[in-house]
Amino acid sequence: MFHRWNNSPKQDHESNELYAESKIKELKGEIGPLSGRSLMYCTDACLRRYLEARNWNVDKSKKMLEESLRWRSTFKPEEIRWHEVAMEGETGKLYRASFHDRQGRTVLILRPGMQNTASIENQIRHLVYLLENAMLNLPPGQEQMAWLIDFTGWSLTNNVPIKSARETINILQNHYPERLGIAFLYNPPRVFEAFWKIVKYFLDNKTFQKVKFVYPKNKDSVELMKSYFDEENLPKELGGKSIMTYNHEEFSRLMVQDDLKCAAFWGSDDKLSNHIGNGHSAVELAPGPVCNETPTT
Repeated sequence: MFHRWNNSPKQDHESNELYAESKIKELKGEIGPLSGRSLMYCTDACLRRYLEARNWNVDKSKKMLEESLRWRSTFKPEEIRWHEVAMEGETGKLYRASFHDRQGRTVLILRPGMQNTASIENQIRHLVYLLENAMLNLPPGQEQMAWLIDFTGWSLTNNVPIKSARETINILQNHYPERLGIAFLYNPPRVFEAFWKIVKYFLDNKTFQKVKFVYPKNKDSVELMKSYFDEENLPKELGGKSIMTYNHEEFSRLMVQDDLKCAAFWGSDDKLSNHIGNGHSAVELAPGPVCNETPTT
């Protein structure tokens, strides 16, 4: 966006907002009439994110949004339910944290060293489920999430395949634009550098700038991370003071409740109703525990 010289910050803000509103209106006109879930998805805030991702170019934003709508109509991310992906989460390799960052953003914790399955398709469905869940649990006025990636236990033997990494980046960048606020990669081993040299070329410049490496012995990187997170909330394995262990049973119960919230937001959910109607209660949808510890903060 453009700024006029000698304008006050307030004038610049008002000018930028007027510009954004005009671009949103223009994009709406280009997309044309929508219905159903596509209409629900394409809020003004949503259109703004697509415009921001394409530097306010309406034609490029329209193409990006239309591709996302096609993807959502086939992949149906809002219809994925926890009982379909729960097995992927048994080790806690990816879950929504119980705390937010200093800006109030939802936090996803990723632990690639805890990989427990081989199906890339199921892994992607699990990731998309948690992305949708993260969006569902954003506080009012916040649109982004933060990622904390813990490399404890990571090695080349349990490394994410390049294909999976590329698909993950594609989905995040193209179908959840401007949803990632910051991503901290905590203490990756030296052998990760070879993997990163390949993966980083899949990232657009905006996403690349949001990726930060943190090493416990590098004071500046540690301080940067702490500027985003309260040390009392961060798990000890990520340099914080909180003793936190993933409990699959507790997390499953939480996700089942969120499935009900998701169904209420998007409309009827025969899949969830049928699953509960087949003699299962909401509590019974949660798989058994894989550890006996309960998370503490």
